[in-house]
Amino acid sequence: MNNRLLSFLLVLSGVSGFYTVSAQDETDALRYSFLQPMGTARSMGLGGAMGSVGGDFTSLSINPAGIGVYRNSEFMITPSLKINNIDGLYQGQTMSENNTRFNFNNIGAVFTRTPRGKRYDCAKWRAVSFGIGMNRLADFNRNVIYGGRNTQSSFSEIFVADAANFDVINNTQDLQDLSTLSGIGWQSFLMDTIGGKFFTTVPFTTGVLQQRALRERGGVNEIAISFGGNYKEQLMLGATLGLPAVNYNRTMVFDEVDATNDPNNNFSSLSFAEDLSSSALGINLKLGFIYKPSDKFRIGGALHTPTYLGFSDVQNRSIVTNTEAFGGKQTLAAINDIPEQIFDYGLTTPWRGIVSATGFLGKHGFITADYEYVDYASARYHFDGAFVNSESFINQLIRQRYRGASNFRIGAEGRFDQLMVRLGFGYYGNPEKNGGDDRMSISAGVGYRFDNWFVDLGFMNTQYQEHELPYQAKYPENYYPDLPSGIIPIPQAAIKNSLNNVALTLGWKF
Repeated sequence: MNNRLLSFLLVLSGVSGFYTVSAQDETDALRYSFLQPMGTARSMGLGGAMGSVGGDFTSLSINPAGIGVYRNSEFMITPSLKINNIDGLYQGQTMSENNTRFNFNNIGAVFTRTPRGKRYDCAKWRAVSFGIGMNRLADFNRNVIYGGRNTQSSFSEIFVADAANFDVINNTQDLQDLSTLSGIGWQSFLMDTIGGKFFTTVPFTTGVLQQRALRERGGVNEIAISFGGNYKEQLMLGATLGLPAVNYNRTMVFDEVDATNDPNNNFSSLSFAEDLSSSALGINLKLGFIYKPSDKFRIGGALHTPTYLGFSDVQNRSIVTNTEAFGGKQTLAAINDIPEQIFDYGLTTPWRGIVSATGFLGKHGFITADYEYVDYASARYHFDGAFVNSESFINQLIRQRYRGASNFRIGAEGRFDQLMVRLGFGYYGNPEKNGGDDRMSISAGVGYRFDNWFVDLGFMNTQYQEHELPYQAKYPENYYPDLPSGIIPIPQAAIKNSLNNVALTLGWKF
C-alpha cells in the first residue's frame, strides 16, 4: 500500500458507514474481532452455549475447562453446509443473492487419562486430558448485490476527491501514477479540470444506474491446543493455546451506466473491480474453570486474552470505461496497468470474558446459558515505519466508533435414553456506538449415542440487518461552494442477512 492510498483512506474514514476501495480500516478490525463459534453440531444445536457444559470439543475455544468433563478419549469431525440468503435494498429496489458453500466446522481429538477402581477413589485428580484440533470461529462466505438509480452523485467522485485532497492539478506526474485513485480516474477519462479545480465527467444529475456486487469468502479457523483436568469431581480447570488462521478474499465490482442513453453526454458506463486477499496467523491464550457445587448445578468462567494477528494483504484493481466522444473506451487492467498493492501489518483483536451456568434435570437433560463481554473498542492496528501516524489515526477511529458489547447464548438438551434433542438461541450485541444492528440466531439439533461412537446433527440460522454507503468521497471543505462540508450526498443501502448452517458431527470414543 502506498502513502497516497492510505492517506485517502483516512480522509474517507471521517464518515462512518462508508465503503472504500482499500482495507486496514475500522470495519476490517471489526470483521476479525466478531466471532461466533460454530464447532461441533452439538454446540450449534445448543446455540453455542458451551461455557459450563463441557465434554465437547467446541468448549476448548469457549471455556477450556470443559476438557475436564471428558472421561474417555475421542475423535470427532464436523463437515458443514452454509446456505445464505441476502437481500439488498437501494433506492427503492431490492435485489437478492444466494450462495451455498461446503466447509469443515471442526476436527479434533481429546486424549483422556482416568484412574480406575480404587485408584479413582483415592485420586484427587479424577481425569486429566489433552486436546488438539480445529474449531471454526467465524465464517465470511456470502454474496451481496444491490443497485438502483442515483441522481445525487457518481462513483467516479472517489477519484476526483483524491485529486482534490492532494492538489495534484499542476502535477502531471501524479495524474499519470496508476497506483493512486486520481491517476486511475484521470487515465480513465472520468475527471477533468476547470477553473483550477477537478470535477467528474459523469452527468449524474440526469441519472446513473448503479450496481454493487460483492463476493466474500473465507473465515477464521483456530487450532486449539488444550490441557485440563477434573479435581475431585468438583472443579474443572483448563487452558487453551489458540492459533487462529484468517483467510479473507473479497471481490467487488461496481457498475455505473448512463440512465439516459444519450450518446452525446460524454459518458456511457464504468465498471470498477477490486480484488483483495488477506491472510493472517495469530496467537492467544484462554483460561477457564467450571465449578460443580452439586450434581444439579455448574457455574463456569473463562478469560480470553487479546489475539495478535500478523496480516499480509494483496490488492488488485481494474477499470473499464466508455466516455464516448470525450475519451472513448478505456481499459486499465490489474497488475499490467494498475500496480498491485501489498501491505503487511499487525492487528490485535479484543479480549473477552465469559461467565456461564448449567442446571441439570437429572438424567433427562439440562438448560445452560452463557454471558460474554467483548470490548470491540480495544482492537488495535500495528503499522511499521512511515505509517505510524496512520496507525494512530485509525486506532482512534476504532475507539470513537465502537464500544464494548454483551452477547448471550442459551441452550437446552432433552435426553430420551440414547437420543438427544436440542434447542438454542443467541443474541450478539451491537458493537457500534451510533447505528448498527444486533444479531440473533436460533438453532436446533438431535444426537444419538452408541457404545463407542456418536452422531449429531445441528442447524443454526443467524439474522441481522446492516446499512452501508456503497462508496464515499470527501472533498476539502468549501472546495465547491454548493458543498461546503465537502461530503457528497450518497444514498444508503440496507442489507438483510439470513445465514444458515447445517452441520453433521461424527465421533468415536476410544
